[in-house]
Amino acid sequence: MKSRTRVVVIGGGIAGCSTLYHLTQEGWTDVVLVERNELTSGTTWHSAAQVTNFGMNQTMVGLKSHSIALYKALAENPEYPINYHHGDGGIRLANTPEQMQGYRHFTSMARGMDVHFEVIDAQECARRHPLISTENLLGGLWDPLDGDIDPAQLCQALAYHARKAGAEVYRNTPVTALTQHKDDTWTVHTENGDIDCDIVVNACGYRVNEVGAMMGVHHPVASMEHQYFLTEDIPEIVAAGHRMPLIRCPISDYYCRQEKSGLLIGFYEQDCQTWGMDGIDPNFVNALCPDDLDRVMDVLEGAFARMPALRETGIRSIVNGPITYTIDGAPLIGPIPGKRNAFCAIGLRAGLGEGGGHGWLLAQMIVHGEACYDTWCIDPRRFTGHANVELTALKAIEDYQNEFRFHFPHEHRPAGRPAKTTPLTPVLAAEGAEFTVVNGWERVDYIKPSPEFHPSLTFDFDEAFDVVAAEVKAVQNSVGLAEVNGFNRIEITGSGRHAFLDRMFCGSVTKRAGRVGLGYLLNHHGMIKAEATIANLPASDRGPARVWYGSAAASEFHDMDWLSQHIQPGEDVQLRSLTNDQTILVLAGPRARAVLSACARGDWSREAFPWLSVRECFIGFAPATVMGVSFSGELAYEIHIPNASLYAAYLALRKAGEAHGLTLFGARAVESMRMEKGFLHWKADLITEFDPFETGLSRFVKLDKGAFIGKPALLDRQSDGPRKMLVTLQIATDRAPARGGASLMVGQRVVGTVTSGDWGHRVGMNLAYAFVDPELAEPGSEMMLDLCGDMVAARVIAPSPYDPDHARMRG
Repeated sequence: MKSRTRVVVIGGGIAGCSTLYHLTQEGWTDVVLVERNELTSGTTWHSAAQVTNFGMNQTMVGLKSHSIALYKALAENPEYPINYHHGDGGIRLANTPEQMQGYRHFTSMARGMDVHFEVIDAQECARRHPLISTENLLGGLWDPLDGDIDPAQLCQALAYHARKAGAEVYRNTPVTALTQHKDDTWTVHTENGDIDCDIVVNACGYRVNEVGAMMGVHHPVASMEHQYFLTEDIPEIVAAGHRMPLIRCPISDYYCRQEKSGLLIGFYEQDCQTWGMDGIDPNFVNALCPDDLDRVMDVLEGAFARMPALRETGIRSIVNGPITYTIDGAPLIGPIPGKRNAFCAIGLRAGLGEGGGHGWLLAQMIVHGEACYDTWCIDPRRFTGHANVELTALKAIEDYQNEFRFHFPHEHRPAGRPAKTTPLTPVLAAEGAEFTVVNGWERVDYIKPSPEFHPSLTFDFDEAFDVVAAEVKAVQNSVGLAEVNGFNRIEITGSGRHAFLDRMFCGSVTKRAGRVGLGYLLNHHGMIKAEATIANLPASDRGPARVWYGSAAASEFHDMDWLSQHIQPGEDVQLRSLTNDQTILVLAGPRARAVLSACARGDWSREAFPWLSVRECFIGFAPATVMGVSFSGELAYEIHIPNASLYAAYLALRKAGEAHGLTLFGARAVESMRMEKGFLHWKADLITEFDPFETGLSRFVKLDKGAFIGKPALLDRQSDGPRKMLVTLQIATDRAPARGGASLMVGQRVVGTVTSGDWGHRVGMNLAYAFVDPELAEPGSEMMLDLCGDMVAARVIAPSPYDPDHARMRG
């Protein structure tokens, strides 16, 4: 066994084997995989191993498409062929118009990745799968490339080709400990000796937290028992002369695929249960849980009704084994939060179908620092301090019970709530607040007109449309107050803070005390990494001269990792997170200055406190830091309050606002207003697939300044010209907003993809942002939007249709 290698991958299932294989494909061949037993001895060996193209966003579709192409190439390789039933086709059934509408959206989204689904009616579903009944069925989504694969053969093939390229695989080599050294390298201690390495990858399936504990981390991954059975031969399948398509049924919570001349039927019963919460037997290897068919009888009845042939078919064998889930059901692929040179590929509830893509993207991250797609939807850092196994178990049960029911826009399921709150959460709830969830935080979405108000789940504009319009009108004409909790806030101190930030940002970074600036951070490829406000606070009784770095709530772990990894040895820079210590109250509208002046001493006039200023003060008697910034496009103040004083500040503002008609507003109103102003959303419009020029942020780039991260790559990119350009679109319908991922067409050609969409209540327009082909980026360019299957006209307009000169927010 080697004593030194570049990467050690721990775990010999699909995640580990795919990562090892793809590392060699990226040119790193001095890599090792260690497995405590035999390859595929965990969840992989009993996987139902379905391989679909269906995903909830373009990154997931892209990684699944890679899996399909890879598996097809492996199956056809005469050197080491494997069994892969490619292109049997699959149908996701639906019995409501809303589900069918969702399928049409996902079809539009997938088209942008050159993946072609088809929405079909009930009769066509039955024609393509003659075993199903059309009772209580509207139709379904057809995936022509759906299929299944032999899991053990797949992993052995990946390992074979990795070994052939120079990688090594050590079976029966349990890891006993992990040690990280001062230079951030690792020693992997095993029962067969130690291996020193630069990078370690946790790909340990349901034993993920056993290895996580060895490096002092806790992964939000929990396991669920999952049962399926194999039937005896079914005469209709024998007589068909072709393989049956796969079925996934949200109506009756089951799936099936052909297995020899019978079926494999899997169940997602409501009476489901977690597994391994109190530890896992070390000898649980190539093992299963006890059968419990009583638990799935209700689901089985639904399957019998949908496929009557099952009533006449015997059961050949039953499988009940653990599968892993995360809080949102998507895997954790990427850097381990708070650690250096440590990555993971875990929480893979659909590991076999997606595993080729997981390893592909992770290998790119390890070798190149970034993948070809923006990978935030699978990034381990998208969950922060609230993410523990107990919360994950609650969400895993909920996801399991809704396995084939996708999330609708504005749908927030109840399990695991409320995970993060402030002292105002119950106060705002009493005011009638409907809450959305942002990185676990309960944030006000809007104020309900009545306790019984429950908008429909739909891809159209819902019944909250007029409620949001009223909130926007109040902010535009008077003054509104909103709580923005969870906003990422990092305090940066030390004499080197300004030089450090100048190196991190691609543009000018204000150093003036009492001033605020906005800027962008790039990765080493010159692409957008982060967006942040910088506030320079002078020394006071609250602290030394310091900088507050503020960014999106979801970026808490992401941005802390990025900043801390780039502090140079000996550089006098210190970082301290204030994210969970303070909360923002946003005061916005033309009367905002009057309200602030009524409850905070000092001169708040435009001359004394102009736009982009920051000042420490008291709101009533609550200590506060006020910034003159706006995400709404109106005169607005961000009031940062320690959580211990938050309720006191809120009462003071409400009291001061009584004379000015102050009302509450929520996140949906903010979303509408930011669309009208051309303000972008991190990880919707700001992604790592595009540089700042393509994203329309050239005014924030200063190429004639000194070195900054991403500058060499950005300079190299200029000669090639833009691949896409971010534009603002006006959509010619008032029925529905453009949803992220929807395709824009000219004829039969996809020319762009929507990133955000919403109704602009102040301008009376249906607005969207999208990346489009550069020749279509000029105002006046026209194209068609595939809006849930309807082709709707879309026209490029100038950015910021509301108050483009920003006069209103300057006060």
